[in-house]
Amino acid sequence: MPLYDCMLLVKPTVTREVIADLVTRVARRACQRNGVVTDVKSFGKVNLGYGIKKLDGRHYQGQLMQMTMMVPPSFPQELHYLNKEDRLLRWLVVKHRDAVYGLEFINEDDGRNELSGFSQAHTKDDYDIEIDSDDDRWDNDDSDDDEYAIEEEEEEEKEEEEEKK
Repeated sequence: MPLYDCMLLVKPTVTREVIADLVTRVARRACQRNGVVTDVKSFGKVNLGYGIKKLDGRHYQGQLMQMTMMVPPSFPQELHYLNKEDRLLRWLVVKHRDAVYGLEFINEDDGRNELSGFSQAHTKDDYDIEIDSDDDRWDNDDSDDDEYAIEEEEEEEKEEEEEKK
């Protein structure tokens, strides 16, 4: 199934609950068609480049929502009911091109032999792993220890000078 983005531009006066209800209706319709909603984003209120004229006036702002979903190719034609939704200013469905997901990805030749480069014959004996007996397992680089010692000495000297004054 291809991946689609459904952009919903809702009137700025609409509450979050009503927007959530609208998104839920679209998601429920996608699930009825054996689709999956993968992501829902809200961009909040956005200023529009021009006013969109509706029956209740001209709108220069809107609340923008994006739904990413995997649905059958016939699904965008089923969203015609959104045209009658008076709370929406505009809606748009965009198909992701060159995006490969699901069974198409598994059936492609690139991914088929992806793990063949790894041999299962390797064991931990094949690699040189040194285990130190002391607790310096996490600090293998001792080159910066001298720098810290010098900085600590300088700080102590400054503190002594301040105490003398």
